[in-house]
Amino acid sequence: MFDTGLTALLTRLDGIAIVEAGYGAGMYHWNERGLIPTPGAWREAFIDLHGESRVTLTDAGPWAGRLEWQRSRSYGIALCGNVREEFVRERRHIRTDPRGTFELLVPTAGSAQVEQAAGAGEIRSGTLALCDVDRPLTFTHGEEFQSVALIVPGEAIYRRHPAAARDPQAFDGTVGLGRLIRQTVLTLQQEREHFSEATFDIACEQLLDLLCLVVEGASDSAPAAQRREVEAHVRQYVRRHAADPDLSITGIARVLGWSARYLQDVLQAAGTTSRDLIRLERLRLARTRLASSTWDNRSIAQIAHASGFASHASFATAYRREFGVTPRETRGDRRGKS
Repeated sequence: MFDTGLTALLTRLDGIAIVEAGYGAGMYHWNERGLIPTPGAWREAFIDLHGESRVTLTDAGPWAGRLEWQRSRSYGIALCGNVREEFVRERRHIRTDPRGTFELLVPTAGSAQVEQAAGAGEIRSGTLALCDVDRPLTFTHGEEFQSVALIVPGEAIYRRHPAAARDPQAFDGTVGLGRLIRQTVLTLQQEREHFSEATFDIACEQLLDLLCLVVEGASDSAPAAQRREVEAHVRQYVRRHAADPDLSITGIARVLGWSARYLQDVLQAAGTTSRDLIRLERLRLARTRLASSTWDNRSIAQIAHASGFASHASFATAYRREFGVTPRETRGDRRGKS
């Protein structure tokens, strides 16, 4: 319920129920729960919330798009779901409709592909992703996907932590501060009718403080057992993708839902680095292939390349340093025993 003396006005806009709560100079808005009546109304409301863009909706059945939002003069939250959508915000859109905002994406069901700057990856329930709305962005998902986006002023991010604003960020939303942020965002969306504008803004500002703590690596203080679990996930991922020539700590962090800095600190605590770990797993993969008759028809240079190494010479040097023998000797030992 709202504070005593609050004036509520219910209006209808293209079939969408909008509630406006007056608070002197400010104004807090939210729409009623329920379906947006048509794809056209959904698209118009979506662009109004997120900025001028190309929004492509693909109907796979009866229209069931869901879009629920609330916003003050400074902050906003929007729940989106039950649509097959491609959202593309290009430089031309940004020029005509600059927003000066960031969005923290909090998926609750399904998965989506997000591309911004040089980064691209999948987000799903449990992942948090921070994106700059005034940089080219592509966001694609199916009908099973649902998420809540926290919309915040860019200047508030820059003021608190400039590093958080430089590149897209991904975080784990299942433990520690990430979990607290995720739960708070979802509560703000679900309980919108019980917030005044002042309360809503204060909660959003506190969320930003927590978010910047995560960027600063506050999760580094996580229990040792959790760090060991994260380390195991990283090692497993590197082992499975060692042959990928583009494998990097940034890509690993994006997929696993942690910050690159946190993963680097976890590996450092374990006595290694992402570069050393990737090189070691590639060397082990190459050694397995050199010792396998299945790879007899490939040259050593081809095996090195197929195992993720760009240079045969650097591979041979690293191989001998790690295993004490040359790649040719490993292959010769196997053939000599067969």
